[in-house]
Amino acid sequence: MLADALEHLVRGIVDHPDDVRVTASTLRRGDLLEVRVHPDDLGRVIGRGGRTARALRTVVGALSTDGSVRVDVVDVDRR
Repeated sequence: MLADALEHLVRGIVDHPDDVRVTASTLRRGDLLEVRVHPDDLGRVIGRGGRTARALRTVVGALSTDGSVRVDVVDVDRR
């Protein structure tokens, strides 16, 4: 559910919505949501001074019912 919500939010921000991928995994400290976007859209997702990324983390954290959720943003070229 959180991955779908995050993917929906990020697709609304970027110019290449087909390249958006959100993968979820569970770590010892909580859940990890990894957002992969097209390299041209990386700046849009991070935002000026990280404001957009911080806002996305805040929204996902508010939607989370299980505890801590970590959101990482990477471009498609990076593995």
